[in-house]
Amino acid sequence: MNIIVWLLLCVIWGTTWFFIKVGLRDLPPISFAGARFVSACLILLAVIWLQKIPLPKTKRDWTLLAVTGFLQFSFNYSMVFWSEQYISSGLAAVLQATIPAFGLLMAWVHLPQERITWQKIVAIILGVIGVATIFVEQLHVNDLMAFAGCVAIVAGAFAAAEASVLTKSFGASLHPATLLFGQMVCGLLPIMLVGFFKEGSPLNFQWTTSAVFAVLYLAVVGTIAAFWLYYWLLQRVESTKAMTIALVTPLVAVFVGAIALDEKFLPQTYFGGALILASVCLTAFRKRPKIVDQDYQAAD
Repeated sequence: MNIIVWLLLCVIWGTTWFFIKVGLRDLPPISFAGARFVSACLILLAVIWLQKIPLPKTKRDWTLLAVTGFLQFSFNYSMVFWSEQYISSGLAAVLQATIPAFGLLMAWVHLPQERITWQKIVAIILGVIGVATIFVEQLHVNDLMAFAGCVAIVAGAFAAAEASVLTKSFGASLHPATLLFGQMVCGLLPIMLVGFFKEGSPLNFQWTTSAVFAVLYLAVVGTIAAFWLYYWLLQRVESTKAMTIALVTPLVAVFVGAIALDEKFLPQTYFGGALILASVCLTAFRKRPKIVDQDYQAAD
């Protein structure tokens, strides 16, 4: 079951790139992200109410949601959207692929049962090189603002990795739906404020049919379904293994773009894809320490 959910997440988050491109034809980027998360919050609140899923009640839980919500949604997404004004989407994808590397380090701090091994290190390096190979033609930094954009993406990747590790370490008692809802509620306000003051009122945007569909797809499938499944998976496998999804989604996005948008399929994609698959195999089929096996035996 774990591998099925992992593969499904790769497909879902790989297709979100396509729908983001569709939505950006009519909507400004930060407000587009805000509309996505506001829609997801409203839909998820209805699901929680209908299914009578309990919301967090303790100060400890809400502190966790506030911290991880800021890291995952406010900071990470803001850095991505801001930086893509100055760097290519391919370079952003390569820098975002550092999430598993940061996750490996943060897990060593917060999750002592998840040990750093040479096999994990080699796997992550292979995956990042694979993503870089696919987008090699876009790996250029033209000026100081582009360099700042690169730094911002890496900082966002660190924040996303830290959010995942903290969620796994301290959020095991929380339902995936309440985890996601609480994080979005706590992390959404900065995105909405920046979008409103920088891009104007959403009432003045060009809400075409394709833009509305893109928002709904990203809200329901790319946010609610994806994060719900991700948090379910995160409690059943090592955090580093879950975060290797970030290495595969650019490859899926390239295939989706080639099919749906008739984008050029470059020869190096095959070699880069092979490196990514090798990275995934090293992560998935490595021999786990005995202590980890005991921790996850029931889930496997």
